[in-house]
Amino acid sequence: MATYLILAYIFLCLLGFSFAQSSLCKTSCGDIPINYPFSIEDGCGSPYYRHLLICSNFGELQLRTPSGRYPVLNITYSDPHIIVSDPFMWNCKDGDNFRPTRPFSLDTSTHLSLSSQNNYLFFNCNKNDVRVEPKPSFCEQFPDRCDSSCDSASYLCRNLPDCPLALDNYGRSSCCSYYPKAAESLRLMLRYCVSYTSVYWKRVGAMAPYDQVPEYGIRVNFDIPVTTSCLQCQDSSRGKGTCGFDTKTQTFLCLCKEGNATTTCTDNGISRHHRGIGVIAGTTTAVSVAGVVGVGAGVWYIRKVRSKAPVTCGVQSNENRLF
Repeated sequence: MATYLILAYIFLCLLGFSFAQSSLCKTSCGDIPINYPFSIEDGCGSPYYRHLLICSNFGELQLRTPSGRYPVLNITYSDPHIIVSDPFMWNCKDGDNFRPTRPFSLDTSTHLSLSSQNNYLFFNCNKNDVRVEPKPSFCEQFPDRCDSSCDSASYLCRNLPDCPLALDNYGRSSCCSYYPKAAESLRLMLRYCVSYTSVYWKRVGAMAPYDQVPEYGIRVNFDIPVTTSCLQCQDSSRGKGTCGFDTKTQTFLCLCKEGNATTTCTDNGISRHHRGIGVIAGTTTAVSVAGVVGVGAGVWYIRKVRSKAPVTCGVQSNENRLF
């Protein structure tokens, strides 16, 4: 009897200072769905992506990075990536009027990464500091087989999306294409180029080779951290809860209509736990989207396999001279 009284007292104490309901986890911002691992409310989703997405009062979804906040155009979960726009980048309306810009960057401690499907176009680079020269056409498909110069013969420079004639035809503006392998490379390029823009290749479902079209924006890949606890929580036979975390104790929570549990919504021990941050414990094993392995490890990731190419830069400087 004393044991039951103690448990009842603990439950009442928890009820008095903390609560969380899965109904508080918003599932959209404007027209963009917000699914696991993301959230726009603290305690929902995965703690790895805590505070990264912000939904404004006007229904605009933004991605927060060290270089600023950027409007999110789309989130795709089947092929995990985010498309963001950068208002500081060059656009068709600018023409030959190049505005001051700043390099886009990501927090390397997160599970976000720049996609290799991005193409970066740099304008009016100083040729004394940047190697600007034409490359063979196959370099656009196999960049690792070519050097790290900035390609002045780039297809995208000759066919700027939506505005192929935006730059003047009198040689006063120049364009070259280069893919920075690291944020530092991008910063170095912008020391010697007046502006830049990013173009990604959007899949449109047509027959090859017309299945992709260039669009302005930045594609950011993300990993989906999967845990056995989250899978069990989402299981419809176990109450179909929502995966979340405790904002104080840094532990996993299954968010349910009746309250929240440490396991599933059918757990008899459901209580009103306070949601909180924290890394979901477990051994990490990296796998591709094609197959998930290491289930017994507790935590694994669904993501695209990225090649580990050496970091190079098109800027000729004493600090970063690779050619």
